[in-house]
Amino acid sequence: MSDDITTRTSGDREHESQKQEPERDGSAIEACPECGGGIIEDEAHGEQTCESCGLVFEEALVDRGPEWRTFEAGDNSKKSRVGAPTTKLMHDKGLSTKISWQDKDANGAAIAARKRARLQRLRTWDERFRAKDATERNLKQAFGEIDRMASALGIPESVRETAGVLYRRAAEEDLLPGRSIEGMSTAALYAAARQQGMPRPLSAFADVSRVEEIRIQRAYRYLSRELGLTLEPEDPTEYLPQFASALDVSEEAQRVARDILEVATQNAIQSGKSPAGLAAAALYASTHLTNEQLTQETVSNVCHICQTTIRSRYQELLEVYAEHQ
Repeated sequence: MSDDITTRTSGDREHESQKQEPERDGSAIEACPECGGGIIEDEAHGEQTCESCGLVFEEALVDRGPEWRTFEAGDNSKKSRVGAPTTKLMHDKGLSTKISWQDKDANGAAIAARKRARLQRLRTWDERFRAKDATERNLKQAFGEIDRMASALGIPESVRETAGVLYRRAAEEDLLPGRSIEGMSTAALYAAARQQGMPRPLSAFADVSRVEEIRIQRAYRYLSRELGLTLEPEDPTEYLPQFASALDVSEEAQRVARDILEVATQNAIQSGKSPAGLAAAALYASTHLTNEQLTQETVSNVCHICQTTIRSRYQELLEVYAEHQ
């Protein structure tokens, strides 16, 4: 009799132990086994508990956050001790080391003159080892070109990353032999800007690129065809914010220019015409309707659109806009 009670008691204890301590096989616990309540983590006490019955599943959890606190937004980058995040704009994705160009040690003190020559040799060998083969050297030069042109055009980081991904895909699919690095990198940046909804006129890319506009066009068509890029037709209204900001026009002029383009789109005036040219002409027309009186030369120089195009589109847009007012 006592043996049966002892056996049953031991079994009950094992069953209760299994209920109170969930399996620790690495899988996340979704609900409390006792009451079915949700699981919450109390970071202040380092515990994982049930929000309903208070059953503790884990204690003394490891705090994976920083041990320091910040009181200003700019302190985060100063106190962080980790390296820079990985990026698609570097041939090694930012995982390798780099010796600083400054001749200073870790404490900020100047390095002795007799050691500077040795440090310069180390920099040279470090640069050589970072690019191990022709493909990596190609990527390194192309990403430098993308970053340079994007900086000149004021293109954000997200577009630069997309351009890096497109160029790396072209390298992986062996599309670069026989093509210039400058032309393909410019085409990748132009395609990335269109994909991200922040297009620039092709002439603007030609101004900062080291190749002619016709070669950029050919490289872009080749890249788009071979990579199967599905790019929507450009919308003239996408050019309005950048053109209006560069020309410093009023909000009213921007609103009128948007209305002009919407009327033109509804009447299929934009078909077969340059979206950038339409946007520049719409802004030129709107400034005349709002008495800001921008000249064609000013709009042409800022928007990289020839005055003949602005003059022609200006007349077409105003005629359609006047008919539907």
